[in-house]
Amino acid sequence: MKIALPDGTGKLNDYTLVGQPLPEARLPADPARIVYSAAHVVADPFTGNDPSGPATVDWEATMRFRHHLHGLGLGIAEAMDTAQRGMGLDWNGALELIRRTRSELPDALVANGCGTDHLDPSAARDVEDVRRAYMEQLDAIQALDARVILMASRAMARVASGPDDYIALYSQLLNACDHPAILHWLGEMFDPALAGYWGSSDFDSALETVVAIIEANAAKVDGIKISLLDKDKEVMLRRRLPDGVRMYTGDDFNYPELIQGDGQGFSHALLGIFDPLAPAAAHAVAQLGQGNIEGFRATLDPTVPLARLIFRAPTQFYKTGVVFMAWLNGFQTHFVMLNGAQAMRPLPYFTEAFRLADSCGLLRDPDLAVSRMKRLLAMHGVG
Repeated sequence: MKIALPDGTGKLNDYTLVGQPLPEARLPADPARIVYSAAHVVADPFTGNDPSGPATVDWEATMRFRHHLHGLGLGIAEAMDTAQRGMGLDWNGALELIRRTRSELPDALVANGCGTDHLDPSAARDVEDVRRAYMEQLDAIQALDARVILMASRAMARVASGPDDYIALYSQLLNACDHPAILHWLGEMFDPALAGYWGSSDFDSALETVVAIIEANAAKVDGIKISLLDKDKEVMLRRRLPDGVRMYTGDDFNYPELIQGDGQGFSHALLGIFDPLAPAAAHAVAQLGQGNIEGFRATLDPTVPLARLIFRAPTQFYKTGVVFMAWLNGFQTHFVMLNGAQAMRPLPYFTEAFRLADSCGLLRDPDLAVSRMKRLLAMHGVG
């Protein structure tokens, strides 16, 4: 099968598809690694709202994708930044998303983003304002008997005076959690407003603060997701975690080797890239559980170039690539996003994503993918 794709100068060249769709696989009930996919939301393209206005979600398509993830045996990291949390999806929309997932998939492994995004950072006066904002969301989520991920707070980054403020706040929040929570260390490449989180722009200092919080509250911490796109920093923290506290890799560049691990440990996964890579993640980790490390790496390693493209700088726009892949693969009927985010990447980004997805078997219906790619090209005046 062929499709004419433009190169960097706009010249069309025939591209012949080479990939074979990955085989169906489902993670067992007790997988070798816990795997969460941070899932996207599907916008309603028929809303009368401007993209800059309130989010209007296609709930049916959004929930259908979550059933797909659960069918692969993957956990769902709900209402996180992959769902455009704080970047199109507000707290009311996030709570509705959490409620629907809890209702429709009561037996699924789900952790839900709890943050302060309903509090305008410029309106936060002190850490107490931040604590109250967190508690409002925590109480609402726990009223559903749902587990939480304590998301990094833009308001906290603005008002905190140093590490002690973070240690005190997180100790209070964890004490209020009904179930062990997952902490979230999100780097400023994902959200520039989080620069200096944990009270320091120096990694070593921030690391000590995070370790102090976890050690003081280990019984209340399921694990921590670190998203710094730096495998060495993740391993440094992983080796400092108390027994029973998990490392969840958030490294969308180096996930195969971090999940495989080394002689001193391994990472579980909580990844935005495992939204478009969900079949590969399920297939690879199932192989790992069978002791087939070679098969695990042979499945995941070829996906890394696609992940690095999708998450290239400016990294916060990676959601555009995630939803593009969902559209190519038939999980939604359109390529429209909350906040108009489908316009945040250029055409060469999409053509390269198409090629890379084909090469690693992630176009589950090549005929459909080609048809939709042709539509996108036509919108850009190509073909």
